[in-house]
This record gives sequence, C-alpha cells and structure tokens, in this order.
Amino acid sequence: MSTSPGGTLVIDIAVLRNDPDLVRRSVSSRGSDVDVDNLIAVDADLRQKIAQADQLRAKQKNQPKGGDIDIDAARALKDELRKLTEEVRTLQDRRDDLWAHLPNLLAEDTPPGDDDESNVELRRVGDPVPADEDRSHEVIGGRLGIFDMKRGAAVAGSGFYYWRGDGARLAWALFSYTQDLLVQRGFTPMLTPLVAREHVFFGTGYLPFFAKETYKIEDSDLSLIGTSEQTLIGYYGDTIIDAGDLPILVSAFSPCFRTEAGAAGRASRGGYRVHQFHKVEQIVICDPTESEHWLDQCQRNAEDLLTSLELPYRVVRVCVGDLGAPAFKKYDTETWFPSFGAYRETHSNSNLTDYQARRFKIRFRGDGGMVFPHTISATGITDRAALAILENNVQPDGSVAVPEVLRPYLGGTDRIQAPSRS
Repeated sequence: MSTSPGGTLVIDIAVLRNDPDLVRRSVSSRGSDVDVDNLIAVDADLRQKIAQADQLRAKQKNQPKGGDIDIDAARALKDELRKLTEEVRTLQDRRDDLWAHLPNLLAEDTPPGDDDESNVELRRVGDPVPADEDRSHEVIGGRLGIFDMKRGAAVAGSGFYYWRGDGARLAWALFSYTQDLLVQRGFTPMLTPLVAREHVFFGTGYLPFFAKETYKIEDSDLSLIGTSEQTLIGYYGDTIIDAGDLPILVSAFSPCFRTEAGAAGRASRGGYRVHQFHKVEQIVICDPTESEHWLDQCQRNAEDLLTSLELPYRVVRVCVGDLGAPAFKKYDTETWFPSFGAYRETHSNSNLTDYQARRFKIRFRGDGGMVFPHTISATGITDRAALAILENNVQPDGSVAVPEVLRPYLGGTDRIQAPSRS
C-alpha cells in the first residue's frame, strides 16, 4: 500500500519528466536511496497504462447500442478495462510510494558536506565569555535549585528535567517575550494539540524520514508531536486558501517530544539534547515568489531575539548532509555555550518551498489556477536559550543576571539567586 496519502506527489511531477537530472542530483547529493530511474520507469509505464485505459473507455463509449451490440465483444472489452484499471492502481501506488521517499530539491548554492562540520559560517554577533566547563547550566541550575536533571531522570528516565522556581519563571518569561515579539510582527498565536495523526507527519515531511525520532502511541494512529510545526501546518491541510489571506503568519508554544534516536555522540550534556523540551515556533505560508523574503524575516526575528537577550551567536548556512529531507534551504543560528566551548544550535530556519503544501494539499487560487504555496518553518525560541542564559550570565557570586528585556516578565527581578536558608 502506498505511503503517500491520496496519490499526493511531493514535488512537481513535471520536474521529474522534464528535468530528471535535477532530481537525480538532489537525491544523490543528499545520499538518498530513492531509485530515480526506477521512479521514471514506473511513471512512464503508468502514463502508458492510463492512455490505454482512456482509449478503451472511448471505445466502450462508442459501442453500438441496442440490438446491434456484440455481447461477447462488450464483455471482453469490459474485462480488459477492469484488468487495466487494476494495473493503473497498482502502478499509481508504486509510483507514489517511491515519490513519498523523495527529498525536496536543493537550492543551487547549498554548501557541500556530510554533516554539521561542513556548515558554512556567515556571521558572528556578540563577544563570547571564555570557554569554561565549570559554567555548565546543569551545575549552575542545580546550585541555584532551579534546574534538576536528576529528579527528571527519576520520574521519566534520562533525557527529561525539571525547571523549578525562578528557573521555571525564567523559561516562561522567555517564551512569553518571544510570543509577544512575534505578535508585534504580525504573527497569530495558537495553542495546538500535542498529538497528531500519521497523515500529518507525512504531510509535513517527517514521515517517512524521521519515523524513529517520533514517539508513537501504541495501537493508535497518533504520535506525540516533535514540534508545533506539525500541527500548525496540519491546521491548513487539504484546504484552499484565499490568495488575499497570504501570507499566513502563525506561531505556537508547545512541549515537543523526540526520541533522539541516532543522537549518540552528538552534543548532549545536561539539558541540551533531551526527549522533551519547549519551543515557540514560527510558521509562514506564502506566495512562492515571497518565500525567500519570509525566510530572511524569520531569521531576523531569531537574531533580534538573541541580540535583545545579549547572547553571543553565529549564523551558519546548513550543508547538504545536515539538511533535513523537506528543506530546500536552511540556516542554523548557534548560541555560545561556555561549558561546551562552542556555539551550539538553538534555532533552525528552513525554506520548504512547496514540498509540504504538495504533500498536504494546501493550495491557493492564483491567476493561472490553483497554486501550491511555500512554507517557512523557523524556531522562535526554545529552552536551550534559557540554558545559554544560565551559562553566559552567571555572576562571580553564583547568581544569574536576568536579561533586561525579560525583567518585566519576572516582576522586575534582575537576578536569580539561591533561596535563602533561614
């Protein structure tokens, strides 16, 4: 059975038929195992069978009526058409299953490389404090009684943690501040379901590519979301949008759940790489001619947030080997973590072109008929930024300075200190 719901094609079929080398290059560069030549052959066979079926239907329609009909010939024609229709259905499923595993096309200027070591730095902003393993957010948060990995592991297993007291207040302040900034910039806030059906994960491009990273609910069509991108895009699935409503700008705060399968060996100290975290997401659905503009705008939002928090960061252009299957082009923004002695990813920002819209049948009425819009998926903020605040803002006395822009959300508190013991 096809993994592509409703015969959905994930990139324009005309690209495969008119420029197959473009698809081959994209698949090869990404290291995908999709057999493009087999896909081309199946598609050609399907088109031939469809044409034959159409000819038989026309022949059937033009058969003599009444007493002049040749019953045996009519029955043979009907049987032949039924057989051909079954062949078309089988070929359609085969083609769509292959098509469902195709990654998006690549921007021509995507940097080569196998992993994040090959990402290309574009700029650095801010002056990082010296690298220091002792500035670990886990140690700082534990000493202040605001961040607890041990109790998280005791309750839920490794990869879970608690924010407590002023730590929880700091995290809430961060999310509220981010959401307020996005609302000021035209985003509509939403609160979404924390579970979604399988077709939503397919529509957003997480299935079949990231199945192992998803928490599946047993004996159910539901899984926990790994990002509110899934439910925000899902909200518009199988809809026709009025062109006058574009661009659509939405954001959401949500917990996010990821198994982090295959993450062994990657940066995972403390609360940096965990199974549950919290995120404010930016989503844009726009006219295809405007997607680069909105990619830049979402990037600006992320950088403005980090600049206002006075956190040092750098921006990298993501190479082909570090690029998820749905992304055409991607930037990562990495914040300085003194305990790692390195910049670590806190934000990602992807132009997905019409990849999600095609999978999810999101359309709008353009001048020439129905058009698939482009989508942008970008991080607003996550807990990682709060961890970076702990590490970058710890003071000689062990307290943590609260960024000025967050103080109104903390009742004017300018410093997080250990609770006094009487």
